[in-house]
Amino acid sequence: ILLTDSVLDSTAKKSSDPVFVRLRNPTTGDGSLYMFGSEPLQLYEVKAFNEDYHSWFIGQTVQQDGRLLYITPMDPLYLVMPYLLKAAKEGKFQPVQQIVVDEDFPNCSRLLKCSHILKSLCHVTEEKEVGSQKFHRYSQEKTMKWLNKKVDRTVKALKSSQTCVGGGVKSSTFIRTTQQSDAQEEDYLRYAHGLISEYIPEDLSKDLLKDLQLPEITSPGVEPPMKKRKLSDKPVEAEEDYTKFNSGDLNKKPAKKLTAAQKTLAKVDKTGMKSLSAFFSPKVKAEKK
Repeated sequence: ILLTDSVLDSTAKKSSDPVFVRLRNPTTGDGSLYMFGSEPLQLYEVKAFNEDYHSWFIGQTVQQDGRLLYITPMDPLYLVMPYLLKAAKEGKFQPVQQIVVDEDFPNCSRLLKCSHILKSLCHVTEEKEVGSQKFHRYSQEKTMKWLNKKVDRTVKALKSSQTCVGGGVKSSTFIRTTQQSDAQEEDYLRYAHGLISEYIPEDLSKDLLKDLQLPEITSPGVEPPMKKRKLSDKPVEAEEDYTKFNSGDLNKKPAKKLTAAQKTLAKVDKTGMKSLSAFFSPKVKAEKK
């Protein structure tokens, strides 16, 4: 497991040890693994790197599960967003405790205990305060501004880390001989949009793409398919005699053409005639009685 030192804070209380939970993934809607760190409560994303036939040697034992877990901090507001979008269909202000409710993933209520989450709701919701209680309603306009700020910060981080984002990039380990970069501002924006889209619903990702005024990527023209022979259930007839390439036939020498004299000789009746080779063969001596 690879994690930051803040995850395992030795000064934290025993009751606030890090715990792994399954929460609803804001992009897919399915359950994904997350972790709540020590106080103040912090949400961490858990990613697994897995290879076939991989194990760990721990002391004198072999751990069969060879996965490598990466644990990184993330903004819990991303996981609260799907619940706000669902409540927005009702079009009324509600306490956030009534909005973030999930029978399939009851641990979602822990998200509201994360540090600064309640103060962050103002970035994506309209708020009304009645007495000591606040009511919230999802705001598309505020959400777009909040996501745009996320994209801007991501672009700055990509540039400062010199991350390759251009379309002509072949490998991150490739070193150019010149300092000139092929990456344009649009490349950084599109790359950042792709990273942010991994934490928001698909419809919200499309709205963000329009808000960034990025042109749609046009797919290359479809080439006409090659002409194919019509398929049928009948056996395919060979258009050429391929048996001439058989290995047995390759050793056979082609027949020689006969001359005119040889053709005339072939027509002569050879009955009772000895062959020419018979006159040159050795005579067999008769055995003495």
